[in-house]
Amino acid sequence: MENKLASAAINFIIRAILGMGLIYFINHYLLPGGSTLNVGLNTVSFLTTGSLGIPGVCLLYGILFYQSL
Repeated sequence: MENKLASAAINFIIRAILGMGLIYFINHYLLPGGSTLNVGLNTVSFLTTGSLGIPGVCLLYGILFYQSL
């Protein structure tokens, strides 16, 4: 039981760090300089990417795109 909890916590942290790195990469290298479609690096995006992974990154950009319509 304890090993399973530690494994889940490590999995969450790894997904969150990779997701935040992907958001940083997209914001700085793939989007144009004056773009308003930048996802912030904050607690909400950390929790979203940690719990959902790459689909969480897509969700954050999808919400931002929907708001800009």
